[in-house]
Amino acid sequence: MQTDFISYRSSRVHYSRAGAGQKVLLCFHGYGESEQTFHFLEKYISAEYTLFAIDLPFHGQTQWQEGLRFAAADLLAIIESLCLKHTLGMNRFTLLGYSMGGRVALQLLQVIPAKIEKAVLLAPDGLKVNFWYWLATQTYIGNRLFSFTMKHPAWFFSLLQAGSRLKLINQSVLKFTRYYIHDISVRRLLYERWTGMRTIKPDLASIKKLIRAHRIPVRLLYGRYDRIIRHQRGEKFRRGIESFCTLHIIQTGHQVLQEKHVNQIIQLIQS
Repeated sequence: MQTDFISYRSSRVHYSRAGAGQKVLLCFHGYGESEQTFHFLEKYISAEYTLFAIDLPFHGQTQWQEGLRFAAADLLAIIESLCLKHTLGMNRFTLLGYSMGGRVALQLLQVIPAKIEKAVLLAPDGLKVNFWYWLATQTYIGNRLFSFTMKHPAWFFSLLQAGSRLKLINQSVLKFTRYYIHDISVRRLLYERWTGMRTIKPDLASIKKLIRAHRIPVRLLYGRYDRIIRHQRGEKFRRGIESFCTLHIIQTGHQVLQEKHVNQIIQLIQS
């Protein structure tokens, strides 16, 4: 994979590229990850494709200087700059988004549906509004409490422990939450990432209309044992677009984007 930067306003957006095919695959990683999570695909993807994987703001080597805000307009401008730099011209895109990157891919589909060839979404965020995420990022009081908690997390740890003892929180969610608030630097990044990505809010009703109007194939892939993003969300999203949207379940948890699952991923991209 070759890596480079795109200049955008005061920021530098890092990305990687592989292949030289006419078909373009745009990849968006999950929370806390980077473009490197897609590197294994280079060995397996058809020579028909050129793969681009972007480090989202507050992730990887991207140097985001636009404050705690990353909007759909920013996303579109970055993709347009990428197209101009690599003379992609009239090429349509296949989108590949994992977890949080699935939400980004859905937002891009909403903005430029005519440019989308296909969307492959791996355990995608964005198909259901999480109450706590909404509270922490979409309300002033919730965001202030979120900021306070990231600086003074003791009360929140106690609440998690109580929820676990009462069996109100399953162990997967407890382990996931503990991991992302275990030290001050990780908590700071959590606040920046959640708050910065708060305006990436795909409108599912509009997106389903666009999928039908533009006849865009959508492929959903979930882990059967995923307790973070459950496949039932995808089943609900499919209603009304069944002829365009398929759902596939594999024997894993949330970590769907791994080389051991490459056959299923490649099949959904190329079929």
